[in-house]
Amino acid sequence: MSMNQVHLTSKDILDKDFKTAMRGYNQEEVDEFLDLIIQDYDLFKQEINRLQQENEQLRKTSTEKPKARSVQTAPNHQVNYDVLKRLSNLEKAVFGKKFADSEG
Repeated sequence: MSMNQVHLTSKDILDKDFKTAMRGYNQEEVDEFLDLIIQDYDLFKQEINRLQQENEQLRKTSTEKPKARSVQTAPNHQVNYDVLKRLSNLEKAVFGKKFADSEG
């Protein structure tokens, strides 16, 4: 939602006067409801501003040169082999010789 599409401000809502009619609404109820709307409007505006600042900060960070990572990565095949070997030894220990013989 672009800020250009907003038609009312919280001040517009606060300052709005409605004409009274013979069988109109209870003015106090309307005012109380409009007060809640104004509070929500202000909260939404604050949140929009916060998110816009966060987006701008993220854009700046994403365009900066990424820092080199210092994490060492082991070759996957070696890690997988070690894990599979450990798993196989564990299965043999848990299920015994019968399991080892059925492996083929």
